[in-house]
Amino acid sequence: MAFGWIDEQADVRRRAGLVRTLRPRPADSPLLDLASNDYLGLARHPEVTEGAARAARTWGGGATGSRLVTGTTELHTELERELADFCGFEAALVFSSGYAANLAAVTALAPHGSLIVSDAGNHASLIDGCRLARGTTQVVAHAEPDAVRKALQTHDGPAVAVSDTVFSVDGDAAPLAGLAEACREHGAGLVVDDAHGLGVLGTGGRGAPHAAGLAGADDVVVTVTLSKSLGSQGGAVLGPARVIDHLVNAARTFIFDTGLAPAAAGAALAALRLLRREPERAARAREVASELHARLTAAGLEAVRPDAAVVSVRAPSPEGAVRWAADCREAGLSVGCFRPPSVPDGISRLRLTARADLSEGQIERAVRVIGETRP
Repeated sequence: MAFGWIDEQADVRRRAGLVRTLRPRPADSPLLDLASNDYLGLARHPEVTEGAARAARTWGGGATGSRLVTGTTELHTELERELADFCGFEAALVFSSGYAANLAAVTALAPHGSLIVSDAGNHASLIDGCRLARGTTQVVAHAEPDAVRKALQTHDGPAVAVSDTVFSVDGDAAPLAGLAEACREHGAGLVVDDAHGLGVLGTGGRGAPHAAGLAGADDVVVTVTLSKSLGSQGGAVLGPARVIDHLVNAARTFIFDTGLAPAAAGAALAALRLLRREPERAARAREVASELHARLTAAGLEAVRPDAAVVSVRAPSPEGAVRWAADCREAGLSVGCFRPPSVPDGISRLRLTARADLSEGQIERAVRVIGETRP
């Protein structure tokens, strides 16, 4: 029977307690949300939703084509200009998703004969970029600049190191300064995904590379998503103008993909301008994360100290994590549930989002529910 192997794999997942299911949410969900990536609480902000609506009214519901045909509007270029300026880079290029931006950056900057040095904890989009690139990939120990240095010593030719700036599972930050130093010793480029750093780290939320003093460097390329702190959808690559020009001509997820919908571009631009006016939102997100960690730890839970806005709480097993998250939902709290194969270390956990708009009462409620429902 065609695709009969699918049933076998479904049985394996069911026995292991690893079945994923879609759970549509209503627009007026009563749950306290600590599961989304809306770090700054901007997804429903009136200025952001009006930015989306105004862009749709002006430009239509879709971009109508690839960026090189009809999919580039004046709004796209305005967003790119302001993103680059805010984060401290020479140029930017907007994609339909952060995933597409990562695929573009890695594949276009790792040609045949090159070496890609990839952190063991990298996000799936970076991993897939490594798999699709024509260069050779070497996976190295998590957050270890010396491991990157050792890998680069073995290669004579173009090379690039690839890493998240803030890792999505435990929320720990990469040693960016050390990684940049290791790359510069061997003439390699550095590509970092700042999906969880933009809007949270750096002066006024300008991102982890900005905080590390790497903004605008001619050997550093940064990818970001518009779907987390900016409350919209899409992604972008930031870097030297010559790198961005290269992506326009070589990145398949740019050349062959329909451009980002105008509504998403309008929402992201409105959120970016709001963040410029209200830079305290970034500090508040970090403050909430620290508060969550302190209270969870005081309650006897094993929580990982956050470097940005992700707070991870260890669970006893995949089944225990699923049950724990479900019990939290029953108690009115939505939390993330990470388990194999989504976690590189095989350890299941609850993943909490420290949003800038959470009140003290909501933080207290979340900690209480998590503690009362622990398996």
